[in-house]
Amino acid sequence: MNDNSLIGRIVRGHVKWFDPVKGFGFVVSQNGGPDILLHGNVLRNFGQSSVAELAGIEIEVQDTERGAQAVQVLAIWPPEGRNASEAPSFNLPPATDAPLVPARVKWFDKAKGFGFANVFGYSDDVFVHVEVLRLSGLADLQPGEAVALQVVNGERGQMAASVTSWEAVLASDL
Repeated sequence: MNDNSLIGRIVRGHVKWFDPVKGFGFVVSQNGGPDILLHGNVLRNFGQSSVAELAGIEIEVQDTERGAQAVQVLAIWPPEGRNASEAPSFNLPPATDAPLVPARVKWFDKAKGFGFANVFGYSDDVFVHVEVLRLSGLADLQPGEAVALQVVNGERGQMAASVTSWEAVLASDL
């Protein structure tokens, strides 16, 4: 197989790791082969600033002199064996039919493991736990980032039961 046959190929696999501070990470193809570079700009073009390790991913890949690189993210899904309706260990009520609502991240501290979002039309902030991000296939959120949340009533107020990038929601509605 020559390099020209690999230009623009679609690859399904999982995220090996992604560091939003460094601005890149790597994807492992389900068909094997060398790791594929996932640049932060390519991920942001999909509408996300981060992605969880082991999250499933479908990308368009192009080979360069420096190796295989993702040029477009087509889909991301939660790590295998997990889904957003699973209740994490901190007693979050599972989301069932809660609608997705548009929100902006107020702040999120990965080291603390939580943050808050402002949902349009809600006066109270919505609590976002890091475990919900992992269950949703995300690893981190940035202030001002547009997201869609499933919001449920928790023990101390409104909580996110799932988080999705707003752009991914818009793309699925097209």
